[in-house]
Amino acid sequence: MLHNDNPTAAKAWKKLEEHAKQLKSQHLRDLFKADPQRFQKFSFEVDGTLYDFSKNRITEETIKLLTELAEEMQVPAAIDSMVRGERINATEGRAVLHTALRNFTDEALIVEGEDVLKEVHDVQRQMKDFCDRLHSGEWTGYTGKKVKHVVNIGIGGSHLGPQMVTEALKKYQKPDIEVHFISNVDGTDAAEVLRKVDPETTLFIIASKTFTTKETIANAHTARRWFLETARDEAHVSKHFVALSTNTEAVSKFGIAPENTFHFWDWVGGRFSLWSAIGLSVACALGYERFEELLRGAEAMDKHLKTAPMHQNIPVLMALLSVWYTNFFGAQSHAVLPYDQYLRLLPDYLQQLQMESNGKSAMRNGKFVDYETQPVIWGAAGTNGQHSFFQLIHQGTMLIPSDFLAPVNSQNPIGEHHPMLLSNFFAQTEALMKGKTEAEVREELEKKGMSGVELEQLVPHKVFEGNKPSTSIMFDLLTPYALGSLIAMYEHKVFVQGVIWNVYSFDQWGVELGKQLAGTIEEELLHDKEADHDSSTAGLIQYYRQKRK
Repeated sequence: MLHNDNPTAAKAWKKLEEHAKQLKSQHLRDLFKADPQRFQKFSFEVDGTLYDFSKNRITEETIKLLTELAEEMQVPAAIDSMVRGERINATEGRAVLHTALRNFTDEALIVEGEDVLKEVHDVQRQMKDFCDRLHSGEWTGYTGKKVKHVVNIGIGGSHLGPQMVTEALKKYQKPDIEVHFISNVDGTDAAEVLRKVDPETTLFIIASKTFTTKETIANAHTARRWFLETARDEAHVSKHFVALSTNTEAVSKFGIAPENTFHFWDWVGGRFSLWSAIGLSVACALGYERFEELLRGAEAMDKHLKTAPMHQNIPVLMALLSVWYTNFFGAQSHAVLPYDQYLRLLPDYLQQLQMESNGKSAMRNGKFVDYETQPVIWGAAGTNGQHSFFQLIHQGTMLIPSDFLAPVNSQNPIGEHHPMLLSNFFAQTEALMKGKTEAEVREELEKKGMSGVELEQLVPHKVFEGNKPSTSIMFDLLTPYALGSLIAMYEHKVFVQGVIWNVYSFDQWGVELGKQLAGTIEEELLHDKEADHDSSTAGLIQYYRQKRK
């Protein structure tokens, strides 16, 4: 079972508070100058991906104390509890077994009397068979035409993960299949996608565990009505709609055949679900073999999590660094900066993964925390971000730790584009670390012939404090395997953070209140009912009613 302790009471936490006071006065420039082997000491290559932690505000003593904290907060035991299938999602009474979705061993994994791996592998065979039929042309629409468009209808974890992966691995996409995504209940989302596709050659994947998610079901019925405007006969729905759900009764009522319903389990959390049947749109886009490569990359990271010592364990170190900056340096946000256009949706995906998981203020024992938990996750693809928000990271008043990600080799090696891209990748982390001192600014301006009042006025604006921490992640090429490993690393980072912060990472009760209130207000808007609201909400509703057409 997971521990139930306030981390601030840990012995290592107290030591880290004292250590942080000492380290805050040290500059990264000086740490590099004092230790020429710093890169070698704080960089690790795991399965073809390099993780460079050397530009973080840490020393060997920092890592020692942070790993002591991990041990004291029982991180190794927590990892074991998760992979064994214990009900660590206690508020919902569920196990957390997304690692089973990419487990290719022949061993049984018995959870409450059922062999979980057998069930997983059965669904994977169903997915493979479906993809093979789709790509071979055996699966056709109601007029006998081959499917050309696949539309995934989901929201949250049933959307962000599959969309991010499909976009990231676009280079591997099947040439005769185009995949689209509808998630927003705003009718514009559905309208714009449906405008691009043809009812005769379009397959819809409805991704909803309960088949009751309001946004998803609203979009599903919109797609169904649109389809039947052309197809007419409801019997044709079964050739153009499949479901990823556990609610077979509701799926059948919609018109989807049982054999076209792909099952998953209550121990698959939405934001950890792209490895399950929720990833069917990914398999349709890439082919099942590529989807399996993605799973195998994640499996490799799972093995690393379970076997690597704490001080060399990548997800553990990523989590500990987040705790270090959040709780000992007061950092309130964290930037994710992929220098790969294919990964431009990664920050969006990681926002849900991390903030929905650890954006919590109650400890597992029900008491409220008296320390910070999850920082805000944000970012964009480089080099776009350099011309947008990097100014804030470089010279703003907030400390913003950053993850920089880049491939050694480009999927599209055009001219000198990739060396130019990577020169920015390397330069930004160096600039954040080094900064530019007042003396260096003066020397630079004097060489340009500037002096006197003009120089003095300009100097403060060109000084960069530096000492801004960053982690660099480099992989050879953005393959399905490399991406699977990367995503699994971030998943495990989230879990370890939650263990240390003593929060439940696998529920999301914070989204429930808004849903409840929206249901009440929807009835008001549709049927002109009245309800008791605060003056602002009542005023907004009244304004809408007056202005609507």
